[in-house]
Formats: sequence, C-alpha cells, structure tokens
Amino acid sequence: MHAQRLIAGTILTLMLAGCGGMSVRERDTLIGAGVGGAAGAAVTNGSAAGTIGGAAVGGVVGNQVGK
Repeated sequence: MHAQRLIAGTILTLMLAGCGGMSVRERDTLIGAGVGGAAGAAVTNGSAAGTIGGAAVGGVVGNQVGK
C-alpha cells in the first residue's frame, strides 16, 4: 500500500510539472482531478470506481474554483 501511494504521488508531481503552459482554470481542473482521485482511492481502499469517481468530482470542483 505504501508503494502505491509513493507511485501515485510521483505521478501527480510529474503531471503538475507539465502545467507551465496551462491556464489557471486548466491547472486547477487537473489538480482537482489528481487530488480527488487520490482521495477516492484512499477512502475506498484502492477501488477503481472510487478512484475514478473521486477524480471526476475533484476535476469538476477544481474547474469551478478556477473560474
């Protein structure tokens, strides 16, 4: 489980490094999706449906915050 979190954190970090040319709203959407996916995975013990659901909800929230 620790290795999965480390890999997820590394992937999230690499994804955020590519945000240099994005608008604020695009960046916030991506960050929201990443955080939501990680939270969904943590809450549902790594369930694919929980991860995808968390990413979807997080992306929507991040998109709205970036308005």
